[in-house]
Amino acid sequence: MEIQTKNNQIFAPLKDKWLIQTPEETVRQEYIKRLVNDYGFSLDQMAQEIQVNNSQRGQGRASADIVIWKNKKDKTDSNSPVIVVECKAEHITVREEDYFQGYNYASWAGADFFVTTNIKETRIFKVVKGKIPKHLEEIIDIPDAESIKSEKKIDELLKQTKAFTRDEFSKLLFNCHNIIRNNDKLSPEAAFDEISKILFIKIRYERSNTGTQIFSKKQFLSDKEAYDRHKSKDSRPFYQQLFESTKEDFKNQDLFAENETVRIRENSFEAIVEKLEKYNLSTTSDDVKGIAFEQFLGRTFRGELGQFFTPRTVVDFMVEILDPQEGEIICDPCCGSGGFLIKAFEYVRAKIEAEIQEQKEVIKRKYFNDEYTNSTDKKKLEIEEKVNQLFFYLNQELDINNPKSRLRVLSYDCIFGTDANPRMSRTAKMNMIMHGDGHGGVHHNDGLLNVNGIFENRFDVILTNPPFGARIEKSLLITESDKYTDEVRIAEYKNRYGKAYDNALKQINDNIGEPLLDLYKTGKMSSLTEVLFIERCLNLLKPGGRVGIVLPEGVLNNSNLQKIREFVESKAKIVLITSIPQDVFIASGAMVKPSLLFFKKFTEEETKQWKNVTTKASKEIEAKHKTELDNLKAKFALKGKEAPNAEEKKALKASLKELEDRIENEIKAKVKKEFDYEIPIAEVEKAGISTTGAQIENELKPLAEEFLEYRKNNKLWDKKFDYINYEVDEEENFYRIPFAGNPSIAQEPEMFYGK
Repeated sequence: MEIQTKNNQIFAPLKDKWLIQTPEETVRQEYIKRLVNDYGFSLDQMAQEIQVNNSQRGQGRASADIVIWKNKKDKTDSNSPVIVVECKAEHITVREEDYFQGYNYASWAGADFFVTTNIKETRIFKVVKGKIPKHLEEIIDIPDAESIKSEKKIDELLKQTKAFTRDEFSKLLFNCHNIIRNNDKLSPEAAFDEISKILFIKIRYERSNTGTQIFSKKQFLSDKEAYDRHKSKDSRPFYQQLFESTKEDFKNQDLFAENETVRIRENSFEAIVEKLEKYNLSTTSDDVKGIAFEQFLGRTFRGELGQFFTPRTVVDFMVEILDPQEGEIICDPCCGSGGFLIKAFEYVRAKIEAEIQEQKEVIKRKYFNDEYTNSTDKKKLEIEEKVNQLFFYLNQELDINNPKSRLRVLSYDCIFGTDANPRMSRTAKMNMIMHGDGHGGVHHNDGLLNVNGIFENRFDVILTNPPFGARIEKSLLITESDKYTDEVRIAEYKNRYGKAYDNALKQINDNIGEPLLDLYKTGKMSSLTEVLFIERCLNLLKPGGRVGIVLPEGVLNNSNLQKIREFVESKAKIVLITSIPQDVFIASGAMVKPSLLFFKKFTEEETKQWKNVTTKASKEIEAKHKTELDNLKAKFALKGKEAPNAEEKKALKASLKELEDRIENEIKAKVKKEFDYEIPIAEVEKAGISTTGAQIENELKPLAEEFLEYRKNNKLWDKKFDYINYEVDEEENFYRIPFAGNPSIAQEPEMFYGK
C-alpha cells in the first residue's frame, strides 16, 4: 500500500474517498499503511472513524480513528474489535489525557489493545476490561494478521508489559561502545565519537524516510550491494559514503571536521547497525531516547572520561526556579552535554504545547455545542472539517520545519550554549537532537569569549554549572586564533544582530595579545574560573535578566572572596541561595560541596538607584571622617624638621589604612541599609539522588513550589510580555496575535497561514 495525495487531499481506502489532508488524517493514513504493509492486515477487517458508545454531550461524536477486527466476518457482524487506534498530528505531543480518552473508546468497543500514535511516537496499552485503571499498562506490540486469529498469542502479547525502556536503550548504546573498544581498540572517548557518527547516520536515514523505514543491517547490506554495483574502483566504501552524506546534511551545524571519517572497520559498523536496528530513532519519543542517551553519557563520561554532569534533579529545580518563558533568550556559556539547555527547551516547549491545547479546547467548546449535537450528519461533518482545519493551523506552530512556527523560533532563536571542549559541544548538539532539537545555537568555543550569538546584554535567562577550582593564568593571552574569521557567517550574524554584533567582535579583535584575565574586572581579584564565569554571566544578561549558577560553597563564605560577593551585589539582586548535599555531585564524579545561587541583574532603574545610594553614602561617610582623614594626611605630608621619622611614618600609614578601611566598611554598611532586600536561603538534605546515583527523596521539588509563591507575592521579576493568543473572526479567518516582549520575534498582526 502507498499513500495517495493530490491538491491538498489524501485518499482514505477504508472510506474509499478523498479527504482533506490534515495532519491528523495524514497520520491516520500512514498508520493504516503500516498496518497493511508491516502487520499484514487486510482493508476489509479494518475501518476508520467508527462511532463508539457513551459519547458525551458537547464533546463531539466519540469515534475511534482506526478499528481492527480479527476478520472480515467479525466486522460485518459488529462483534467487538481487537484493536482500537487513536491518531494525533505528527507534531503534537500525545498527552496523558489523550491516552485515557482513546482508552475509553477502546474499552467501550470491547477491544483488547489500545494504540495511540502520532507516527513519530507510538504507544500500545492493554485494555483492562470491566474497570477504569488509574495507570495505563503499556505493552510491547499489537498482534499481526496471523497472531490476531489466536487467543493464545493475543494473551502472550498482553503479558509482554516490558516495552522499549530508557534503560534498555542506554545499555544497548553501552554495548555498542564496547564493540568498538574491543574490535577497534579505540580509547573510550574515541569510541564514543564513533557511536555518535553512527547515531547521526541512523537519524538522517530514518528522517529522510519519514520514519517509515528503519536503518537495519538488512537495509544497509541491500543499499551497499546497489552502491557497489555502480561505484568506481577508487570510490570510498559504502559506510564511509553514508557518513559523507550525513556530514553534508549537518554541515551547517559544525558537528564534524571536513576531513573526518568513520574510524572503525566495516564489520564493527555492521554489528552496531544490527544492534540498533530494533529501534527507529525517528519515531521513538524524544523523552525516551533523550534520557536514555543521557544515561549512556553519564556512565561513559563519568566512569572513563573524567567529565561530570549536573544531576537531573538539580537541573529541573534550577529551571523551575527561573521559570523561562516563551520568547526569552536562554544561554549556558559552559554547556557541557547540554543538560540545562535541554531542560529549558522542554520546559518552554511544554508551555507552548499546553497553550495550543487550551486554544483547541476553546475551539471545541465553540463548535461542539448543542447546535452541533442536534445537527444532521452532513452538518456535523461540515463542522468537524472546519474544526480540523483550525486545528491544522494550530499544529503548524509545533512544526519545527515551519520557519514561522513557535517551536522553530524557540529552537533556533532562543537557545544558545558553548563549551570549550569540542567533543562536549558536539555531544550537546546530539543530546539536544535526541530530545527534539534546539541545537542550532550551540557552539565549540571558550565560554569567556564572544562567539556567534553569544555576547553581552543579550540574554534573559542563564543557567550554568561552570568548571570549579581551575585558574586562568596571567600568561594566557588572546591570540589571532581566537578571532572568528568565517566571513559568510559574520555577515549572517551582522544581518541578524545588527551593530551589537560589531561590538561583540571587538572583545577579541581589539585585545589581541592581551591577557584573558584583563577582560574581566574580577580578573584583578581572582583567577578562579568560577569567579570569572560569575562576571561573564552578568555581562551576558540583559538588564533585569536572571541567572542560576552552580558554585562551590566557598565562593559564598570564603573571606578571600569577599570582594567577589561585593562585586555581585553591586550588579545584581540575589533572589535565592540553596545549599545542597555533597552527595548529589559525588554521584556525578565531583567532590565539591555545592550551592545554587540565583540572582537577577539590576534593571536600568535599579542600577541608577544603586549608584545614587552609593554616591550619597560615600559623601555622607567621607564628610563624617573628613577632619580626621585630612589631619592624618597633613601629618604624613609634613616636610623638614616637622617631618615624621620612619617609625612615625609607619604608624601614620597604619592609621591611615585603618581609617580608610573603616570608611569603606561604613559606606558598604550604609549602602546595604539603604538598598536593603530579603535574601531567602534554603538548605536541603536530600536532593533526589544518593552518592551511588540512586533515586531518593527530593526536597528540591517542594522548595521550588514554595519559591514560586514567594516570587509572585514579592514580584521579584515581572514578565514584560503577553502570551500569544489566537482569534477566529466572523468570516472564520484565523489570526495569530503576536506577543510584544521580544522585538526579534514579535510581528505585526497578520493573517497566519492564509485562511
